[in-house]
Amino acid sequence: MRNEVFGTCPVCGNQLLATRLTCTRCHTEITGEFALSRFSYLNRDELQFVETFIQVQGNIKEMEKEFNISYPTVKKMLDTIITKMGFPVKQEAEPAVRADDVLSRLQQGEISAEEAIALLKK
Repeated sequence: MRNEVFGTCPVCGNQLLATRLTCTRCHTEITGEFALSRFSYLNRDELQFVETFIQVQGNIKEMEKEFNISYPTVKKMLDTIITKMGFPVKQEAEPAVRADDVLSRLQQGEISAEEAIALLKK
């Protein structure tokens, strides 16, 4: 069984660099400095999150269901992964208010009816 490639040093957390590649068929070896894929720098949970995101074609509502998490948690995880992969995170002016989130918070007693009405009017 082969080990999975990982992109961060288990000692200091710095990015790792591949220095040797070997062909499994003819056993040719190439040495040098090879960059790893941006995906190599994600841990298993983050990679599973990305794989699921691709599988559901970027549907955040489906991500909420798959991982049993809220919209803000999905967005936060996406932002963390985007940053870890070296891309800039686009800042949103103000997140859109979703009626089902407001109603859920109201039902759970997190907000009052007046607060719910105010949020839904946005």
